[in-house]
Amino acid sequence: MKALTFSTFGNSDVLEYIDIPNPELKNDEILVEMKAIGLNFADVYRRKGNYHLKGNPPFIAGYEGAGIVVDANNHSEYKIGDRVAFADAPFANAELVAVNVNHIIPLSESISFETAASVLLQGLTAHYLATDSHKTAKGETVLVHAVAGGVGQILIQISKLLGAKVIGLTSSPEKAKIGFEQGADHVFLYNDDWKSQVFEVVSNGVDAVYDSIGSTLKESFEVTKECGQVVFFGMAGGDPEPVDPRMLMDGSKTLTGGDLWSYLNSKEERIKRATQLFSWITEGKIKLSEPTSFKLSEGKLAHDFLESRKSTGKIILIP
Repeated sequence: MKALTFSTFGNSDVLEYIDIPNPELKNDEILVEMKAIGLNFADVYRRKGNYHLKGNPPFIAGYEGAGIVVDANNHSEYKIGDRVAFADAPFANAELVAVNVNHIIPLSESISFETAASVLLQGLTAHYLATDSHKTAKGETVLVHAVAGGVGQILIQISKLLGAKVIGLTSSPEKAKIGFEQGADHVFLYNDDWKSQVFEVVSNGVDAVYDSIGSTLKESFEVTKECGQVVFFGMAGGDPEPVDPRMLMDGSKTLTGGDLWSYLNSKEERIKRATQLFSWITEGKIKLSEPTSFKLSEGKLAHDFLESRKSTGKIILIP
């Protein structure tokens, strides 16, 4: 089979599209022929050697995708031709992937392979953030960092579904427009005095902040009201400053960490959360931006495009 691989760490030049042996199935795995694969910043970090990575050289990145079953490996609940997807199975950047049956998410005809590969990681992240990390309540006001990103766009829509008012933050007027298109009530730019603008909307501060930037964590707390919450789930802008527990106590504020893998901890959880997400999509309650597609053989171009920060929607790879 063909796969997008790398044997050394570095920039996108280390990527190689080569022939490698087909996966050898373990007892608890089925074989999936990939139709669409999600590309994420974690794959860039793996390529650079600064993120957890499974296997041996040539390494294969990717954890998200959709396709059809080509070998059910004696698992009676699956048959050849079944449409399936996954959000957390390694070595996805290949024509064939061995997937643990507990990580398989059944895919109905109403959800395309491209949609599944576009939405699962970021959509399930937005889902747990708004329903578990912070249990969004009707009438609240929440602040979403990086509002034009994949998680941000879906997080706006889920927060609105749950009855919250949404303030977004982003880096450019073009990206602000995307935030408004997804339903944000206000979108402010990082280069402006966004903290003052937030207080003009909610004088006491917001109920919750979703911070995926990291370096903005201190400012996130500054715009959070007493008894409010900051959910920290990414470091796209660098490591945050240490948090002073006295500040948390004085304002009765809460800091919550967020990581998707803590919530995708069983077959039942994966299917339950994905089913809810897919239902919102098919009912038109969540709308997705059209993904940008590259051939799997064009993986270098896809990585370069993702790192350019010019993309606003999802990037997917097509074998």
